[in-house]
Amino acid sequence: MNETVLLTDQYELTMAAAYFHHQMFAEATFSLFIREYPADRAYFLNAGMDDVLAYLESFRFEGGDLDYLDSTGIFSREFLDYLSRLRFTGEVAAIPEGRLFFKDEPILEVTAPIIEAQLAETVIINLVNLQVSIATKASRCVHAARGRGLVDFSLRRTQGKDAGLKVARSSYLAGFKGTSNVLAGKLYGIPVSGTMAHSFITSFERESEAFRAFAETFPDNTVLLIDTYDTVEGARKAVAVAKEMAKKGHQLKGVRLDSGDMARLSREVREVFRAGGLGDVEIFASGGFDEFKIDRVLSEGGDIDAFGVGTKIGTSADAPYTDIAYKLVQYDGRPVLKLSSGKKTLVGEKQVYRFYENGKIRRDVIALRDEALDGEPLLSQVMKSGRRLGEAESLETIRERFQQEFEHLDEKHKSLREPARVEVELGKELRKLQEEVIHEVKEKELGES
Repeated sequence: MNETVLLTDQYELTMAAAYFHHQMFAEATFSLFIREYPADRAYFLNAGMDDVLAYLESFRFEGGDLDYLDSTGIFSREFLDYLSRLRFTGEVAAIPEGRLFFKDEPILEVTAPIIEAQLAETVIINLVNLQVSIATKASRCVHAARGRGLVDFSLRRTQGKDAGLKVARSSYLAGFKGTSNVLAGKLYGIPVSGTMAHSFITSFERESEAFRAFAETFPDNTVLLIDTYDTVEGARKAVAVAKEMAKKGHQLKGVRLDSGDMARLSREVREVFRAGGLGDVEIFASGGFDEFKIDRVLSEGGDIDAFGVGTKIGTSADAPYTDIAYKLVQYDGRPVLKLSSGKKTLVGEKQVYRFYENGKIRRDVIALRDEALDGEPLLSQVMKSGRRLGEAESLETIRERFQQEFEHLDEKHKSLREPARVEVELGKELRKLQEEVIHEVKEKELGES
């Protein structure tokens, strides 16, 4: 059974059955976009496109899927026979992973026979919503860290196993140095990091015994957790163990703080190591960090070299979802839209053009796909006839793209609190078509002239 193809909302299937019953097989275009910014956001970082393309390439209903649908008694045998032969045969235009985008802009557009495009909705939203949310928050953490390294520690508190993998990938894409997630390391080639928990310390009679045992096991990769009983006293014991290691030709790599007043304790720990002639030992901090806590601790003078970021990045705690939508914008050559209050959509197949000033992003223009403007086009065709165009990009390539992209974003848009928003306009031809279709819909559906 292909569980992924059944990972959908029931109404996708009932709509598909109705399309089939009425022989509606014409080409449709659906646009994926985010309506509003969460609090304190002024941009989104694109992530998840590789998963979307992999899903569309493998899209198919297998015997077990069809048997289950048949058992519900909802769908006709003719429709189920149709699904047994169904493959995704359409096209996808998308903004590349690692690029920034803004509200209302199409992240991707799917063009395919309407049943194919409709059935893809739920999984596409699921894949992109999570990864964009995480990647965007991770980029904010990287910015707040001011060049210090960050490691994803979120796996144990993400909302499910698959989410843990996507968090590791999305945070690395945004500039994290590594992850504690070993499977993510294997699948994505992300450096893995981790040493010990408090249970290791408390399993020994004395804290120093635990330190020595770990140093003997991993003499070239010793990072000691020093806050189990008293952080500063733990640092003094770590200095003693470090000197014992030095006599054997090894060096203490670092220590980790996981609780307490991080700014004050990190400074006190640094003084202990300097007094012991070990000022180069790295101080690593974990425990409830996100961009806001990182920024606060560093602003208070915290002497920390790297951070482990866990629960709050893994759940994007302050903004756990986006107002993301996948809407029909064209069917059988006819531009369509939704007029619902607060949820209006933009008609037609589209392109986004970016304009720069002094090397910084100045504004974006959402235009019709064939509306040629002088700016940089962001969407490109990535799938044709149900097959991706070119090889999948490496995570390192996407990561480098984001690093270059982020340099083009002005500091006022990166602010952690109440950032300025980049101006997004509609192109002249799109605006004209939008007005025409709105007038036509109001006349036809509401009796307005």
